[in-house]
Amino acid sequence: MRRFRAPTPATPERCELCGVVLAEHNHRHLVDTERRALACACTPCALLFDRPGAGKGQFRTVPDRYLVDPGHTVDEASWDLLQIPVGVAFFLRHSDLDRLVALYPSPAGATESELDPETWQTVLAASPLAALLRPDVEALLLRRSEGRIDCYLVPVDICYELVGRMRLLWQGFDGGAEARAALSDFFTKVARRAREPRKDDRP
Repeated sequence: MRRFRAPTPATPERCELCGVVLAEHNHRHLVDTERRALACACTPCALLFDRPGAGKGQFRTVPDRYLVDPGHTVDEASWDLLQIPVGVAFFLRHSDLDRLVALYPSPAGATESELDPETWQTVLAASPLAALLRPDVEALLLRRSEGRIDCYLVPVDICYELVGRMRLLWQGFDGGAEARAALSDFFTKVARRAREPRKDDRP
């Protein structure tokens, strides 16, 4: 009889502030600056922490902007200075530490680079996107591929989404074909959404 039992329905995802059931996809996220973690949020709660003056509390709403720097100056020599062992890395400004933190995907999840932070800042300062980066909630996402290095400013939650995807698919030393295909698809979507900075963009 066990074979004929109805499957147990999945527990619905809820807003971590008010408890309302969330849509399966496309809900917002907050950064919990005290726990250094992401929290799922409904639209009203996300808007509550997205208003002017709300950026210094425990929760900060992750924005939804994607920017690209087509004239970026992160070249091969600069990338080598970063000493990142894979072809993807993201950099976010940690507000409590007041410095950039560099992470990259690995089979173990998000791995933090132990390189001197001053080196990252020297390499990334040449990009105008670095000046637009909002602490804790956005990241500079770099990808080295086929002789070029692309640079984007993205919501920080998609970086952790990428880390989770890579951890799930990673095989062997270099990640494997499935992981590489997922990575290529991810950056295709990022490039499609990204726009060049405008005068009204600000940190």
